[in-house]
Amino acid sequence: MSLTLEVSFFNSYYVKKLADVPYIFEIGATRSSTAAQTVSAGGNVSFGTLGIGTPKIGDTIIGAGAAANTRVVTVNQNQTVMTFDKDVAITASAYSFTVTWTGPQVKNEDEDWYIEESRIRGGYNNTSTDLGVKAYIVEDNDAQSRRESSLIYSGIFNSRTGVNQTNQFSVAEEITRSVDPISGSIQKLFAEDTNLLIFQERKVNNALIDKDAIFTAEGSAITTSGRLVIGQITPISGNWGISTNPESFAVYGYAKYFVDRTQNAVLRLAGGQITEISNYGMIDFFRDQLSAISSTGSILGSYDSHNKNYVLSIQKNRFTNVTDDGTYTSLSFDERSKGWTSFYTYKPGDMFSSQGNFYTAKSNANNSKIYQHYTNQTRNSFYGTTPQASSVQFVFNPSPNNVKTFQTINYEGSNGWEVTSLVSDETGFDTDVNNQWVLRNDTIVEGTGSSQYRKIYSYVEGFYEENGIPYRAGFDRKQNKYMAVIPNNTQTVITGEVVFGNSMTGIKAYYATVTMKTDGTTDPNGLKELFAVGSTFAPR
Repeated sequence: MSLTLEVSFFNSYYVKKLADVPYIFEIGATRSSTAAQTVSAGGNVSFGTLGIGTPKIGDTIIGAGAAANTRVVTVNQNQTVMTFDKDVAITASAYSFTVTWTGPQVKNEDEDWYIEESRIRGGYNNTSTDLGVKAYIVEDNDAQSRRESSLIYSGIFNSRTGVNQTNQFSVAEEITRSVDPISGSIQKLFAEDTNLLIFQERKVNNALIDKDAIFTAEGSAITTSGRLVIGQITPISGNWGISTNPESFAVYGYAKYFVDRTQNAVLRLAGGQITEISNYGMIDFFRDQLSAISSTGSILGSYDSHNKNYVLSIQKNRFTNVTDDGTYTSLSFDERSKGWTSFYTYKPGDMFSSQGNFYTAKSNANNSKIYQHYTNQTRNSFYGTTPQASSVQFVFNPSPNNVKTFQTINYEGSNGWEVTSLVSDETGFDTDVNNQWVLRNDTIVEGTGSSQYRKIYSYVEGFYEENGIPYRAGFDRKQNKYMAVIPNNTQTVITGEVVFGNSMTGIKAYYATVTMKTDGTTDPNGLKELFAVGSTFAPR
């Protein structure tokens, strides 16, 4: 149903008069006293039954012996006995009971009047004004409309001159700009110099601010300034957007980082081009992590200006406690090394940088706090939690086309590193002693089921004495380089295998995946560095 609104008016002037009286009485009832009575406040006063109307609680009594604004407190069923809030000296006469207004009168048709006049000051033969402009609008659809792919801007705001038109949205001007609705709703706006970046769910656009582009006959654009607030909107190449996760956006210098969850991609926008930085060795990881995010999850992004990293926290459930392991993953991207350099064991509620420092906010059941990073002496302790060990995982893959036996492992760095896992590539399906099909690896893995050689111990933890002679069950140190023999604690026996597991040393493989971790004994909370890791192997 269409709505038509038409308003026409004169440019006119009016003269007005408003009544201004302190209070007005309106008679609601009358009663006559039965006898002269002097009664204190709250005492019973008798009246006759004759009269008009019905006295009510709150009415004002008017008559001889009643002070101004004396009000009725109680009335009996027959309206013959009343009490008042003030002392009264009633005479044998008639009394009125009224409603009282104690403030200026608001409305009175007899006293209030307006005279509309088309002549200036209403003077005789003064200049007269004619019929003015006409306001006219036709709205075909008067229902509320939510335009998720459009922008609208108000009038200007100037704090120096006191001009504030932020509540003005004139339909007579072109104050709306729209992007392609097929690319989804607008999720994020970012102003950069004289351009405006518009992030949709499936597209990123660039809009001119306070200027527009005029094209020549050859198709070249000429940028011109004008009164247009938002000028031409140009899409950036690539079908990438920010999904419904604007919280993943971060900016540092000319680079902008964000996440397109629907395409399992982490992106960087720089120089007008979008690069998929999740391809830097982490394709499978982000495919699995981002596809698991639901409507209750969140993808927080921020730039760590202290460490020069883009920090990303993928949270399957944002509103659970920091101790819920397995529901979040926090990691960082280093622009200098073009790779994802570290995972973190903290789950922030928000992240930001200020004055070269990096901060995160954490909300608990009773309070919310802001934490500054890189300041506490206890390493790997976030939000006051118990410090956790640092770990590094990498792959040994020399001579990739040859099968080999990894015999020893060595590293250069600080004391306090141990090997908790060293796993070969899978040899394919074979039958075990129970005739079950299994995948087999040569391993040394920390955990239950390992009879011995659960790990390669650190230099300190692997120390023991036997008959007064010191030995090292793990890494030994020579000329500030740490080295150890690689044991084997493979648990799965393959049919026909004679020697396996802890009866032998070394790991047979094309390649081996190694996990090194800081121990809990060597210089707790101290600095642990790892510069290089190598292995000696024998080709087969």
